[in-house]
Amino acid sequence: MPKMKTHKSGAKRYKVTATGKITRRKAGIGHLLANKSSSRKRKLFKTTEIAASQVDLVSKELPYKKYSR
Repeated sequence: MPKMKTHKSGAKRYKVTATGKITRRKAGIGHLLANKSSSRKRKLFKTTEIAASQVDLVSKELPYKKYSR
């Protein structure tokens, strides 16, 4: 059987933690930052865990998911 290929854009977007959770960056921090408050921008800089409904979809993109440092 051939090996499964990792979805490369998914591998760049998501990180797997040591406990196996998948994290992502928050949207809205790319541009138009002048009219966003400092507290809003500070919250957007942090990473968050993906929604439970998306775990199966993202896991298919990362067939060999191992945690990365």
